[in-house]
Amino acid sequence: MTSELPAGQTSARASALGRCVCVPPEVFARKYWAAGPLHSVAGSLPRDFADLFSVAAADELLTDRALRTPFIRMAKEGSVLANDCFTGSGGFGAHTADQVDPAMVLRQFADGATIVLQGLHRTWPALQRFTRQLVTELGHPAQVNAYVTPEANRGFDPHYDVHDVFVLQVSGEKHWRVHAPVRTHPRADEPWSDHKAAVAARAREEPVLDVVLRPGDALYLPRGWLHSAVARAGTSIHLTIGVASFTGADVVDQLVAAAARSDEVRAPLPIMGTLGDRDEVLGAVREVARAFAGALNDVRVADPDRIAGALDGKLHGLVRPEPVAPLATVEAAGRLEPGAVIRLRQGLDASVTVDAAGVHLKVPGQGLKLPGVCETAIRALAGQQPHRAGALPGLDEPDSLVVSRRLLRAGIVVIADDDGA
Repeated sequence: MTSELPAGQTSARASALGRCVCVPPEVFARKYWAAGPLHSVAGSLPRDFADLFSVAAADELLTDRALRTPFIRMAKEGSVLANDCFTGSGGFGAHTADQVDPAMVLRQFADGATIVLQGLHRTWPALQRFTRQLVTELGHPAQVNAYVTPEANRGFDPHYDVHDVFVLQVSGEKHWRVHAPVRTHPRADEPWSDHKAAVAARAREEPVLDVVLRPGDALYLPRGWLHSAVARAGTSIHLTIGVASFTGADVVDQLVAAAARSDEVRAPLPIMGTLGDRDEVLGAVREVARAFAGALNDVRVADPDRIAGALDGKLHGLVRPEPVAPLATVEAAGRLEPGAVIRLRQGLDASVTVDAAGVHLKVPGQGLKLPGVCETAIRALAGQQPHRAGALPGLDEPDSLVVSRRLLRAGIVVIADDDGA
C-alpha cells in the first residue's frame, strides 16, 4: 500500500495504466486491483500530467467552453453548492439558465470552494484519448473528473466511492488520508451516505495511508476505501478517473437472462389471485426453481466465452467510441489517396456476417451491405488492423478506394495518424 519502484516497465510507461501506477500491469492486476490502495510517486512515473490537463485547461473550460451543469459543480467543506451559486443565463442567443458564470465561480473559489469539472472524458480531447486507451486496457468503463481546490481547503467530507479511482495530481499538493472500507465492494446502490455513522467512526481511526500527492504523483483506491483530502502548498488540481468495474453480479445477470429463455422457465405461472390454488402456485414456483438450477448446468447458458462476449458487448454499449469530425471526414473521403491509412474507429463494436446477398457489416446504429468480394477487406478492418485505403486485402486499387470512401462516409473508419493511432 506504499510506493513501489517499477521493474522493467518500459512497455507499461507507454500505456494509459502505466501512467497511473508505479508497478508493471501484471503486478497491479494480481496485487492491487480491487484489493488495496497504491501510492505511486513521480519518480516512478512520467514527470507530470501536463499533457492531459493543466491550470490553463481548467481556465479555458471555465471561460471559453460555455459549460453547463452537470459538467460543473462546486463544493465547500463537505457541502455541494447550489447550481445558481456559480451558473446563470447564457444571454441572448443561448436560452439556457445553467451556463457557467466565470465571475461567480471566481467568487466562490476565492472563498474556498472546490471546482469539480465533470465528464472530462467527453469534453477535453487529451482526456478523451487517454480514457479510450485506459478502457481498452482495463476492459471496464471509465470517466474523468478534475478537482480544483484552493490552498488549505477541502471539498468533501471523508467518504467512499462505489467505483475504483485513479487519482493523478496535476498541480499543487494535496494531503490524502485513506481508511479501510466499512462496506466491502459496495454496489452502485450502496452510497456512503447510507453508512454515515460507520464512515465517520472509521475516519477517526488511524489511516491506512497518509500521504501528500505532488505533481506527477498518483493514487489508486479500490471501490469502498474511505478517503478525504485537503489542499496545501498552492491550488491543487487532480484528475479522478472513476472505473465502474463489472462484478460477479454482471455475470449472474447474464446467467439469469440466458436461463430465462428456457422453455421450462418461460411457461406462465398458475392463477395467483383469489381464484387460484396456493399449493399449485407454490408447486409451480418450486418447479421453476428446479428448472432454473438445471438451466445453469446447460453449457449454452453457463458458457464462459458467451458470458465474456456479452460483457464485452455491454462495455461497448456503455462507452462512446472515438469521435469523428463530420466536415473533415467528408472532405477527406472526397480527396482520398491510395496511400492514406484507414482503421476502424476505436471502441466501435463491429461484426461481420456473410450470406448469399453479400457481406454484412454491423456497428451500433447502422449496418452496411457490400459485395461478397469485400469479405476479406471488411474482416481485416473489423479486426482493428489499419490498412492503406487503396490496398485493402482482396481488392484492386479502384474498388479498394470505393469501399474505403463508403466506410469513411458512414463513420465506421477514420484516417489514421502518422503513427497509426
